[in-house]
Amino acid sequence: MVEMMVDSVRVNLVSPSRVVVLKECDGARYLAIMIGTAEADAIAVKLQDRKVQRPLTHDLLRSVVDTVGAGVQHVSITKMVDQIYYANIAMTFNGRQLEVDCRPSDAIALAVRVSVPILVDEDVLGQAGFEPDQEQDDAEPSDGDAEPVSEEKLEVFRKFIDQLDLDDFGRS
Repeated sequence: MVEMMVDSVRVNLVSPSRVVVLKECDGARYLAIMIGTAEADAIAVKLQDRKVQRPLTHDLLRSVVDTVGAGVQHVSITKMVDQIYYANIAMTFNGRQLEVDCRPSDAIALAVRVSVPILVDEDVLGQAGFEPDQEQDDAEPSDGDAEPVSEEKLEVFRKFIDQLDLDDFGRS
């Protein structure tokens, strides 16, 4: 298992889904997983340390775990079959080790709330993980007429994206 951390939560421009991007803690690999809007919001709210008026579902899950005296040890993304990811929450309860099956998005949303490691199976990273290609970033544009975009121009878009509030999506 490889320990990873949440790098970002992004909007998928092709579909209404969101994407959580995990980054290897001690390496250069990334893993992108499409997740639902509610789960993306739950992860982003915690990462941004935003307060909500009432507990979200994952806050409730944390409260239940705490109330019954259980402990979350880590969450793990264990496999990928037909482009579907599978995950577990590793817990202790009454001295027993438990594994609870769940969606990766729910596991990640809980992990950021209880500050436990997010682990990904090496086979999953082999199937779906990626490393940004440094050479491609430095390469000349493939279209002979295209010119590289300056970092100054790109910075405007980065600032805009960083200021987006996920709560505003879907409102008219």
